[in-house]
Amino acid sequence: MLKQPSVKLRKELWERVKRCAGLAGYSSPEEFVEHIIERELAKLEDAETDEQIINKLKGLGYLQ
Repeated sequence: MLKQPSVKLRKELWERVKRCAGLAGYSSPEEFVEHIIERELAKLEDAETDEQIINKLKGLGYLQ
């Protein structure tokens, strides 16, 4: 059996995730987080170069 990757979140953030996942109708907080990550990755994956990805991350406020 393969071990699934995991991500640790602050308790306060996890509480927000659980609340929003329930309000949005997701079957679980994990499904909600997976959807958010997939959506954000899709925004970046249309870039053709690493430099374009970095510029998009800067534009989104993830990098300075």
